[in-house]
Amino acid sequence: MKKARIFQSIQWKITIIMILLLLLAIQVIGAYFAQGLETELKESFEQSIEERLEVLSYNIRDAFLTDYSDDSSERSLERDIASILALYGQSDTYTNLQVVDRQFRIVGTNNQEDMGKLVTGNSSVRPAIISGTPLRSIQRDGVTGERHLIRIYPLSNNEDEPIGAIYLEASMEGIYQQLSSINTIFFNGTLIAIVVSAVVGILVARSITKPISEMREQARVLAEGDFSQKVNVYGTDEIGQLANTFNEMKENIKIANHTTEEERRKLSLVLSNMSDGVISTNEAGQITLMNDPAAILIGQSFEQVRYKSIFEVLHLDEQTINFVEMQDSSSITVDFSDADHFLLLKANFTAVHDEVGRFSGLITVLSDVTELEKVERERREFVSNVSHELRTPLTTMRSYLEALTDGAWENKEIAPQFLEVTQNETDRMIRLVNDLLQLSKMDHKDQEIVKERVNVVPFFHHVLDRFEMNKDESIKIERSIPRESIFLWMDKDKIIQVVDNIMSNALKYSPKHDSIRFKLTKERNRIKIMIADHGPGIPREKLDKIFDRFYRADAARSRKRGGTGLGLAIAKEIIINHQGQIWAESSEGQGTKVYFSLPLISRKQGD
Repeated sequence: MKKARIFQSIQWKITIIMILLLLLAIQVIGAYFAQGLETELKESFEQSIEERLEVLSYNIRDAFLTDYSDDSSERSLERDIASILALYGQSDTYTNLQVVDRQFRIVGTNNQEDMGKLVTGNSSVRPAIISGTPLRSIQRDGVTGERHLIRIYPLSNNEDEPIGAIYLEASMEGIYQQLSSINTIFFNGTLIAIVVSAVVGILVARSITKPISEMREQARVLAEGDFSQKVNVYGTDEIGQLANTFNEMKENIKIANHTTEEERRKLSLVLSNMSDGVISTNEAGQITLMNDPAAILIGQSFEQVRYKSIFEVLHLDEQTINFVEMQDSSSITVDFSDADHFLLLKANFTAVHDEVGRFSGLITVLSDVTELEKVERERREFVSNVSHELRTPLTTMRSYLEALTDGAWENKEIAPQFLEVTQNETDRMIRLVNDLLQLSKMDHKDQEIVKERVNVVPFFHHVLDRFEMNKDESIKIERSIPRESIFLWMDKDKIIQVVDNIMSNALKYSPKHDSIRFKLTKERNRIKIMIADHGPGIPREKLDKIFDRFYRADAARSRKRGGTGLGLAIAKEIIINHQGQIWAESSEGQGTKVYFSLPLISRKQGD
């Protein structure tokens, strides 16, 4: 095994990191300290200058305000100012100190060569005297490069009239010399800290990397299949815990090698017991593995399809399907239908790649989606039926409304007829929408069923009485209802709707001067109601479909009579929600009998 390079070694990385962290800490502390110290020294220096200026200004102002004309002594303004400067204006930092009167003449200075001279026109002293505004600035000497603090302090009399100014120039190099000395101390300390940290880092890194190096060597031995040796544990710290974990891992790998075959057998059992079919292929698309559900779905055993192309087995055209593109496709629906039964399979493909990313095969999962496709077809058929049912009355209404718009509304005979047709078609659409909403609520369990204890004998008499009053007098209703009381738990409004829907169909298709039979029979645990008519009847092959939504045995006649095709579907949902059953018996030309049953009240619920 190759040794790690210097900058790839953990030992040197730890040492360098310690040195860099120490340097960063020293630099941050040094910068903060130097900045703070520089600010503090400057403020202290300027405060000292300011205090001296206040003392000087006080005494020099008195000297300016003194009247020397009547004084017989040898006192004069220049002499008094010279005395004040000698007393209060002596400092090693003052490179130039001048007192200027309001005629801009120097009347006092620490440089006698400038005594009596006028300040130059470009000096800042003149504007300061005229405006009475103090000035402060820091300037660098053009020759020596030294930094100087310039202070111009104007003086005024009691009436705030300018009488002169103090010009002070002080060197700040002492401050920067102190800062330079402190930075040198920090630099020397940094060098010492780096040397110490490097030594400590090497010692610490060695204590960490030694057990890691041993674990690296043991990992190499472990990779060769030797599980006999262990890593030495030097302590209970994280490295020691890592060594213990390494030893535990070695034991686990040893156990895992013995259990690999058992896991393979378990995987085989899982594949065999999956509900979905699984097919594995090699890079050429040839089948190398298949579980039992896949064999059942495709109708062939593994021995029959082994090493066959997946395209051939799944009836896919290899020329029209790109094998490389199919690796990344989500799914393909395959039709396995034959003359006896309808079967659709959904094939999901997943590409398998080796360690270098090359394609090495496919995993195909097969699922039976026949029922899902049937549901989808029913949904599409339902949408088509709804569209057709709404289009017919809308087309009729549009035609009549266009005729009215074109002038038919002025015809007193035709206009009422057209409006009546429009109203009838509107009512038909309203009934259709209401029926659809009711079915939707039933599908989503949003329609509440409010059950109550009902004696069905007077209840059904009351329902039939309504039909007696509203029906065509040429059609009779024959009742066969027991006299005894029979109690049920039911939603009265919903059961009335069931009877209405069935009776409405019977009345529509019953010939004139005929009768409709209504029979209630009490059985062991339920009641059974039969509603029979003598209409045209329903062919046997269509009998099971009359409770489907929008189904009509005779579509043309049903639409002519104004039906929506949803009445029996709604009745079926209501009866199912009451834990009952509904069915029909009929033969073509022999009328139709519709039955539904409802459970009786159990003894625990009854009186």
